[in-house]
Amino acid sequence: MDGDTANITTAQRDAWLALDDAALLADCLVDAYRASGPGGQKRNKTSSAVRLRHRPTGLIVISEESRSQHANKRSALRRLRMAIAIQLRPTDAGASNLRMMLQDHIMPDSRLRLSEKNAAFPPVIAAVIDHLSIHGGSVREVADMIGVSTSQVIRLLASEDAVFAQANRIRDQYKLPRLRRS
Repeated sequence: MDGDTANITTAQRDAWLALDDAALLADCLVDAYRASGPGGQKRNKTSSAVRLRHRPTGLIVISEESRSQHANKRSALRRLRMAIAIQLRPTDAGASNLRMMLQDHIMPDSRLRLSEKNAAFPPVIAAVIDHLSIHGGSVREVADMIGVSTSQVIRLLASEDAVFAQANRIRDQYKLPRLRRS
């Protein structure tokens, strides 16, 4: 990361996560290139792969799965949002009111319902990881703060591989056992 990410605030990170696709893309250097590998003649003849470099943070993401540059751009923007949520820990980490952020996603039976496709997913993940880091990797403390069971928090963390890996890196720092998917 080339940007000055050591001094970002929760408000800055949350502002980047709240930007619409066009505004977030405007903060990026965009490279289109020809992807290598399988995919037939079309893949090797068009510059459909996309690399985004977020100028404020230096985060870099790529997408080259589709033969459509537009589809790859959408996918790269989603990956960038998740990279911002997962990798950036603000100087005031924990400033987000996690319970309030999740109030619309906690069902009457205390189950947490939040799809990875929901626009609220990246900011919620960012706040959960902030609190996991602040509370020494304790899933129990985060679950108590939200008002759900630990299995609900683990299920949320396990919904994406990169999120789950970051949660386990945090737990590793505190010498806690790694989380396992059920």
